[in-house]
Amino acid sequence: MRILLIEDDKAIGGAVRDHAVADSHAVDWATTLAAARDHARATSYGLMLLDLQLPDGDGVSFLRDLRRDGDITPVIVLTARDQISSRIDGLNAGADDYLVKPFDLGELAARIHAVARRYGQSPEPALTFGALQIAPAERRIARDGEAMELTAREWSVLDSLLSRKGSIVSKAQIEDALYAFGAEIESNAVEVYISRLRKKLGAECIVTVRGVGYRFSVS
Repeated sequence: MRILLIEDDKAIGGAVRDHAVADSHAVDWATTLAAARDHARATSYGLMLLDLQLPDGDGVSFLRDLRRDGDITPVIVLTARDQISSRIDGLNAGADDYLVKPFDLGELAARIHAVARRYGQSPEPALTFGALQIAPAERRIARDGEAMELTAREWSVLDSLLSRKGSIVSKAQIEDALYAFGAEIESNAVEVYISRLRKKLGAECIVTVRGVGYRFSVS
């Protein structure tokens, strides 16, 4: 899942980002509301992690604006405000969950997974394609009942294909998912990760549409 983290504290933001990436999510990190708005306009996210006290404004107002504009992206509020009234304000503004700092990263990971399951961030809660069984929200995959491991970037590419299963996904769209991890990628990165997925899932699972992109296709 691709996550937008909105947090100005470098230590907290770095810890949350690293933990989420280790949990196979792609993370874009914004330290201001202005940057968060730019990210939200340009990219579709499965989840936002929102601090309420940002240098250029209040997260509750940002959240209200999102909901008023019809953005239904799930939001987990991360804040040092522990008053009941602050929690009520955040939930009334449209937050889906609320976690008070300091928090355990394991608990945050569990809440992210719970929100993903609740709102179906994967195309379906669990998917079966022939011998493949895939539960994207839980990051579980098996072939003929035998569990397999995918890296975070392999999951990111697979998510891109599953989100448009049956349709063609362009190389640029897959590159965008890989860039979300924050590091430069090689020019042949898409081909490399497609090749790795084919070896693990079966060569027939991903069809190349020459000059256009790729399609996930398992009968």
